[in-house]
This record gives sequence, structure tokens and C-alpha cells, in this order.
Amino acid sequence: MRAVIIGGGASGIACAVRIKQNSPKTEVIVIEHLESPCKKLYATGNGRCNITNTNADGYEITKEFFESIGLVLRESNEGRIYPYSNQAATVVNVLLSACEKYGVKIINSCNAYKAEKTGNEFSVFTDRGVFTCDFLIIAAGGKAQSALGSDGSGYRLAQMLGHSVSELSPALVQLVSPSKNCRALKGVRTKCNVSIEINSEIKETAFGELLFTEYGISGIVTMDLSHYVNDGRLKSGEERCVAIVDFVPALSLEELRAHMEKFGSLEGILPAKLCSILARQANEDSEKIIRYAKNWRLIITGTKGYSFAQITSGGVLNSELSDSNESLKVGGLYIVGELTDNQFKCGGYNLNYAFSSGVRAADDLCEKANKL
Repeated sequence: MRAVIIGGGASGIACAVRIKQNSPKTEVIVIEHLESPCKKLYATGNGRCNITNTNADGYEITKEFFESIGLVLRESNEGRIYPYSNQAATVVNVLLSACEKYGVKIINSCNAYKAEKTGNEFSVFTDRGVFTCDFLIIAAGGKAQSALGSDGSGYRLAQMLGHSVSELSPALVQLVSPSKNCRALKGVRTKCNVSIEINSEIKETAFGELLFTEYGISGIVTMDLSHYVNDGRLKSGEERCVAIVDFVPALSLEELRAHMEKFGSLEGILPAKLCSILARQANEDSEKIIRYAKNWRLIITGTKGYSFAQITSGGVLNSELSDSNESLKVGGLYIVGELTDNQFKCGGYNLNYAFSSGVRAADDLCEKANKL
């Protein structure tokens, strides 16, 4: 029995290790187009690798998998789970050591450009020859940060095998605004409510830290809402996007009005530089200042793009995959990780899905293989 995995990132390597844990006699080959696997993992969690989150679906799957290969975990704020070493390199080392221990074959600097199934056998065409297998797992990642391995090639392979791909866009990414106020506020951080409005409809509101930059806005709250912003639709004029900021969600207009009447400004509540911008916009009108503080509108013209994005919004349709990420169109084909249309907020949720989907696919694959 042979399984070929296209992509040596989080989901692909986890899948490979799990297959060998369950079925030691199955030959497992990982095709990685970079010079080494798991390159993107080094950059996750600011180099600390936020593996999972205690609140994430599939958390127990991810936790059990890493414990099975000897990685000790620790919990940080808001349920975030990191390696005990707080170093992403530890995660990579443990994964690759497990590959070596169990006999996973990794072929680096190998580009897959075509995949097909004839009868019960898959053929994967690469620039280093043709690989045949009984089971094929596509774990090639999305389009975010192509320098770290995600170049979007997996979508094409999935389409070759009959799958549909939804509209793609950068996600968990900073947002761009033409407003001069963003540049004036560069470096200012504040915790607030931010809403994304598309064509006059509020899509979602979230609370968190907002960071102003010379190009627009960043911070966790921006990243979490960014999947609603589609560069293509904004550029074509099909959509208009506005970020609406409530800088003081804990206080009502009446409470702000009372504070303003008593103290003459909001500098006891908000950063001085932000107060100055609000006052200038409002022409020093106290009523306008407090209304801007509760409802500040910022035009958004796009995202910072795939080079800055952590993940890709969109992907292979979930309606075409089983709960174990097996294709409902092609038996023996699994599509896992970021390649699928699954996006989550910051905090370890997306990496958790990469690992857990790879493990679930491996478990399902081995169960089917044992019946053959």
C-alpha cells in the first residue's frame, strides 16, 4: 500500500506521521516543492508556533497527536497552546524526527504539476518523475506567503481531479486605507470595537487591539475581520468597504458627553494623538467629537495581499469533502489544511485545523486501507 502526500507543511507532515503510526507497512511519500519541509511553521506565532487552542474544534486530536510524538505543550492566554520550549523550531524538529523514526520518505525540491486517477491508482506527475499510489493526499496549502511554500498550486491539482474552488482572497491580513489619519496615527494602539461594512451592510463586529499604520490598520481585531474584504470585488467597484470603529465600547454616548462636559476632552480615556485627530475632524465641536469616538468611519480599499496574509480565504468546497476530508468525488483522495474553504480567527485555530485535518484524514485512510 502506498500513500503520496503533496505538500510538506503542517497538515501534510502530520498526515504522513499518523499514517505510519497506524499502518507501519504503508509506504508514505511526501512531495515538497521547497528545499525543506515545514518552512512556514517556523514563522507561526511570531516564532513560537501557536499550535492549537483549547477552544478549537479538533483540539483534542491535535493535542493527542503531538503528545504521541513527544512534544510537551503549554497553555498561554485565551487558550492558546504552544510548545513548552516556546520555539517553533522545536515543533519542526519533533515532526521531522517522527518522520525519520517511522520511515516517511520526504522528497524535497519536487514540483507536482498534474494528478490523475486511472482505475484504483493515482498518478502524480512531477519534475522528478511520476509517482503512483493507492491514496493521494493534497496538502499543498493556500496562496498566503508563497515564499514559505504556499503558492496556490494545490488548487489547480484539486480542480484537475474534479473539485470546485471558491473565490480566493488574502485573510488574517492587514487592511489598506487611503486616509491620511492612519498615517498621522501610525503606531497608536487601542482596544476597541471594529465593524466591517460591505455595501452598507455590517458583516461582523469584533473587539480587540487596533493598530494604526502608514498604510491603514493592523492588529488582531483587523486580522480577524479581514476575510470579509475581497481585493477583486473592491477593485472592480462591485463592493465598497468601510471599517467602523467604536473607540470606547464600554461607555455610552451619554457617559462620554458627561465626561466631555466635565473635563473638556477625551484625553483621560483615549490616546492624546487620537483625541487630537478626532477634534480636528470635528472642528473642535464637542458633540461631534464624542460621536466620532463611537462611530468613526474609515474607507478600506483592500488588503496588504498574500505576501502579508497568514492564510487564504476560500478554497476547495467543504460540500465536496467528508468529515474526514476525503473527496466525495474521487475515492481515496483527501484534501486537507488551508487548501480547503476553512478560515478561523487568530489564536491557533487555523494551525489546529491544519494538524487535525491531516490526522483525521490519516485515520480514515488507514481504516479504509485495512479493509482492502
